[in-house]
Amino acid sequence: MPSAPFKKILIANRGEIAVRIISACKELGIQTVAVYSEADRYSSHVRFADQAICIGPAKSARSYLDQPSIISAAEITNVDAIHPGYGFLSENPGFAEVCETSEIKFIGPKPAVIRLMGVKEQARAFMRQMGVPVLPGSTGVLGSPEEALETAECIGYPVILKASAGGGGRGMRVVNRPDELAGLFAQAQSEAGSAFSSPDLYLEKYIAAPRHIEFQVLGDEHQGVEILGERECSIQRRHQKLLEESPSLAVSDAQRAEIGAALRRALAAAGYSNAGTVEFLMDEDGKLYFIEVNARVQVEHPVTEFVTGIDIVKSQIRIAQGERLEEILPGPVTLRGHAIECRINAENPDTFVPSPGRITGFHAPGGIGVRVDTWAYTDCVVPPYYDSLLAKLITYGNDRGEAIRRMQRALSMFIVEGIYTSIPLHQRILADPDFQAGKFDTNFVKRFMPAGK
Repeated sequence: MPSAPFKKILIANRGEIAVRIISACKELGIQTVAVYSEADRYSSHVRFADQAICIGPAKSARSYLDQPSIISAAEITNVDAIHPGYGFLSENPGFAEVCETSEIKFIGPKPAVIRLMGVKEQARAFMRQMGVPVLPGSTGVLGSPEEALETAECIGYPVILKASAGGGGRGMRVVNRPDELAGLFAQAQSEAGSAFSSPDLYLEKYIAAPRHIEFQVLGDEHQGVEILGERECSIQRRHQKLLEESPSLAVSDAQRAEIGAALRRALAAAGYSNAGTVEFLMDEDGKLYFIEVNARVQVEHPVTEFVTGIDIVKSQIRIAQGERLEEILPGPVTLRGHAIECRINAENPDTFVPSPGRITGFHAPGGIGVRVDTWAYTDCVVPPYYDSLLAKLITYGNDRGEAIRRMQRALSMFIVEGIYTSIPLHQRILADPDFQAGKFDTNFVKRFMPAGK
């Protein structure tokens, strides 16, 4: 049976995702509590929430990652649940357990499921066992460079070393020859240990020119699982996504159905609940291979919302209240039209150097099929302490061509003065003939990058 509806939710995050969650809560009639660092005192999420509590200084370790401060804020304000957004504590099983112990609902998967999916080699082994295609590679964490060498010789070069507990491109090294492996193993292990407090590595076959495809999933707390189609995420720099779209031109209807069926079986068996994203690489022959699960809402979720008509954040909240998917979803999931998202970052579009500072002028575009998720406004200050994401610009069209033209129009009408943004880079990408034709892979953005970047 569903639990009682939430009356108040604390958002353990900042920026545009905090505003997005507040918007969903307002539509559900749920009060919100914002937490903020001293650097975010005048941020939009603080203004729009029903209550707001300062939890520490600017540095994330002493504010947005400070679990005792967040739990104290939740207890003081008597909330029913905590929504972690993405990043920060969203995939921290220890934090999810603390929420449970404090009798506060964590809006996300169960701690054990987060732990299973968060260790990449465990997730690979589980998916392999469930019949989901996985890249050839090591069958567990590598014990030594010698073991890595033996595995690489079995599957053939090139191979890639990856941090088992990590993501975002850190702790990763491509190995082209046997004599490179020992040195790159040490580098990857050191970087993984510094970034994720775990030096564990695994190894898999390296695809030189892949497409990055991810499937959006929703699971309820009654073993119901639904797949909301896929997103194309190949336009990225150093494993950081810049532009996403849905659906992918590279995924056939048959492939979508086959992968969807496999993921339903696997995620139901894992007891997966709430929103999540299952990421794949597509090789030059069009075959998909599982790489990881992100057990949270993704930055790029709006493109899926456009093509399915499903509010993913509201679905997250309703799932956490104990509702079944058949009560939440309007009917069978179908994909209609095409959507594109551009991440508008506060950074120099030529050098990619972050550009914090005061925004002296701000105008967001609008019109049919245009959505802007942002926390920014005229005269706000972009702090230097956090991710540079300023806004997400999403457009929808009846087909991909209309979505592209609408995005070009919206980018030309998006005004941000006082700092640099990535808008000019997005305009160059959208105008590229290969992008317009759908001919790209994860190396595409290199043509727009200065030497050495």
